[in-house]
Formats: sequence, C-alpha cells, structure tokens
Amino acid sequence: MTIAPGEIARFADSVYADRMQRAAAAAGDRAIDALIVTPSIDYRYLVGYNPPPLERLTALVLRPDADPVLVLPLLEEPLAVQELGDLADGIDIQPWQEGSDPYQAVRQLLAGTRRVGVQDQMWARHALRFAAALDPIELVEAGPALSALRRVKSPEEVHRLRRAAQVADTVMLAATGVPLAGTSERQLEAKIRDLLVLYGHQVVDFAIVGSGPHSASPHHVPTDRVIRDGDAIVIDLGGTRLDYCSDTTRTAFCGDPPREFEDLYATLQMAQEAACNAVRPGVAASEIDRVARDVITEAGYGEYFIHRTGHGIGMETHEEPYIIAGNDEPLVAGMAFSVEPGIYVPGQWGARIEDIVVVTDDGGERLNTSATDLYLVG
Repeated sequence: MTIAPGEIARFADSVYADRMQRAAAAAGDRAIDALIVTPSIDYRYLVGYNPPPLERLTALVLRPDADPVLVLPLLEEPLAVQELGDLADGIDIQPWQEGSDPYQAVRQLLAGTRRVGVQDQMWARHALRFAAALDPIELVEAGPALSALRRVKSPEEVHRLRRAAQVADTVMLAATGVPLAGTSERQLEAKIRDLLVLYGHQVVDFAIVGSGPHSASPHHVPTDRVIRDGDAIVIDLGGTRLDYCSDTTRTAFCGDPPREFEDLYATLQMAQEAACNAVRPGVAASEIDRVARDVITEAGYGEYFIHRTGHGIGMETHEEPYIIAGNDEPLVAGMAFSVEPGIYVPGQWGARIEDIVVVTDDGGERLNTSATDLYLVG
C-alpha cells in the first residue's frame, strides 16, 4: 500500500483546533489549569507537525478558557508558521530571543494558576527548569488528559491504521513466502526493512526475527544465526505510514513441526482467536487478557506466557490502553490495540500471534487480515 499522490500526513486544520480545545477541556475536567506540551508525539498530535526537539524551549500552552499560545525560539518561528498554515491564525505565537528566559515567559502566561500538567515525553532539563520557574505552581502529569484523547481514534485515524496494517500483512506474506532455510536472522531482518519501505512505510520501527531457541525471546535482536530445519521462527514487524503505526507478528516453522510444537501452536491460535472475539464496548481491558491467558493456562503453558496480551497503538507503537490484568478500564469504540499472546519455552522455541484490533460499536475489527495459521517454510 504505497503512498498515493495527494496523501499527506496532516489532517484538516479543524482537526487540530478541535484536539487542542478538547485537550484543554480534558485538563480542566481534571482540575488542571493549563497544559505545557513540548516537541513530542503529543505535540504532533495536537498541531500536526513536530519541530526538532532541542535544548531551546518550544512549548505549546493550552488553557481551558484561553487561546493556545506557542512559545518558541525566534529561529523556529518561520518553520512553525509554514507548518501550521491557517491553523496559526488561532494560535498566539510568541517567539523568544536568544539570551532571554522562555521559562519566565511561560510563567507570566500562567499567573494565577495552581496546577499545570506537563506531558510525559518532556525532557528532564525542561521539566526541572519549569519546576524552578513556576514554583509554587504544582506540576502534575498531563498524561491522563492527553491519553484520554489519543486512545480513542477517529474514523480517519482508524483508516490510517488499517492502511498501515495492510502494508504489514503484505510484507509478512512476502517475507515468509519463500524458503528460509540457510537465511540468517539479520538477512531476513534486512529484507523485511526493505519491504516495509518499498510498500509504503516512511519509517521502519522494528523487524524482530528470532529463530530456533531465539524464538523464545520476545524482543530478540536478530543475529547471524542461520535458520535451519526444525526451527520455529517468530517474526514481529512494524513501521509508520502517514504518522500511524503498524505492528504484527506471525510464527513460521522450517520443515515439519513436531507434534509437541503443533499442540503448543494450536493452543496459542485458540487463545488469540478467543481474545479477538471477546473485544466489544464495555468489556474491561483486563478481560481480554484473562480470556487469552485462561486458554493458555488450562492447556498447561501458563508459565510460558510472560507478557501482557496487548498494547494500544496509534501515532506510537505502544500507547494506551494496555491489555493487561489490573486494567479494568472499559473498552470504548475507537480504541485500537494489539492482541498478541505468546508462548515461550526457554532454550527450545517460542510462538506469538499478533493482530491490531479496533473496537467497533458492537464488537471488534481485526485490521490484520493475513492467516494466523503456522507458516511452514522450507
């Protein structure tokens, strides 16, 4: 799914104006008087571009009852005006000169406030300087306010996730559609990276290839180990297309799998299918984890399922909601997350199946549509 002519990363200006307004309102609902957002995924989500993160402060200030303010270095103003386009008309852009104190400039904006939220990805140097400059204003996490917006995707965002998933499926089928015996993990990794770019991802985020005993390491870093007959092969790949991420995992086997591995894989496939089928609005995130885990535990593999069942996905590969025991947050239509149970027998082999699922009004849609059967490769 290559990028078609005319496809651009930015949404309409009205989308970003609405996001900034809702972020400020969400902060107010949590008794937070203002949000400070520096260059990050949160910043890009709110305004549609991301300046280079620098030691010079760029800060978007959002308040429930005021227009957005963008405090930024004078040298960054031309880029901001260019990237924001007409959206800039609704933002008070305040450039600061070299040698002045931008933290004090933000303090003046926040006179009379009591609690200010700073976003999760803010550099420590900026957070600490804000803590000193804004004292006695209380600094709190902005994460709950911002993640409340980002975790529920609009139809346009779901469309981009679906396109990214289609690329991932195409790459997975191409990578496993040829004999793999005699290929090293690094060679297969390089091929996957090339294919992700070829088929339309601007960024390759990861290409995990674990063969033989390495397949029992969920985040294995590919080595020069050569794939050979009798190896299980876990392939986990993902990248970014028009700001939205893909992430999928399939398991292959080189040669004829023994009955022991077939039984393990049948259990895993049943668990993943059951968890996908359990997705619907109102169900707790923890319930999806429980459904998958119960199938695996009842089959005797419980000790070998060593991670959560899933993670949210959007502009980042890992974001809220997290599909894990203890997260009793009810699922809402528009949430997107992975469903990826795995079974890993140390020193022997492992297997994982991962699809991205979006909560719909009455169930769930699996964005990855490639078969979840064990891929048999020579």
